[in-house]
Amino acid sequence: MEQTNHTFPLLGDAFPEMEVQTTHGVKKLPEDYKGKWLVLFSHPGDFTPVCTTEFVAFAQHYEQFKEINADLLGLSVDQVFAHIKWHEWIEDNLKVDIPFPIIADNLGTVSNKLGLLHPGKGSNTVRAVYVVDPNGIIRLIIYYPQEIGRSVDEIVRAVKALQVSDNEGVATPENWPNNSLLGDRVIVPPATDVKMAEERLKNYECYDWWFCHKER
Repeated sequence: MEQTNHTFPLLGDAFPEMEVQTTHGVKKLPEDYKGKWLVLFSHPGDFTPVCTTEFVAFAQHYEQFKEINADLLGLSVDQVFAHIKWHEWIEDNLKVDIPFPIIADNLGTVSNKLGLLHPGKGSNTVRAVYVVDPNGIIRLIIYYPQEIGRSVDEIVRAVKALQVSDNEGVATPENWPNNSLLGDRVIVPPATDVKMAEERLKNYECYDWWFCHKER
């Protein structure tokens, strides 16, 4: 099978500068979101069942994202009028308002820059999530196949975990703050020399010198 090379930004890269058309007007990325966390998520297409359930969930979690200084921004290769009609359909039939803008990437410009076009699926975009920090740096990327819907709860959790890690200089365990071993405790960065390893055991609760944790 012929291998196709795809290029897109990686974790730690600056989010590409671009101007996009959205259902809330033209926006400049990442400039318009400076000082906030941006959750950019793409969907395969408007008026599709899985995407509709996801948009409802993102709308229902909108206030949670706002509370953690995160803005939502949707994207697909549909035209802006299709986004507007889909938004209206969701509001009329499911009684849920979509409060965040949706990028109309009908030319595929944004999707090509971000690696969002699904290989072998024509012009449909993958289910991807880009989390961009207040400095415009990409901190998290998640890709899903078309057949699998996302967990919006997990995206909220991941943004919160990134913020805790940045603010406190720690790592977070699996499923934090509900880890089966540590609960809501956080992990202390591993020691980098012998002296620090000895101090870790004295100053923190540890399973070993390389696995220490603490309360926040």
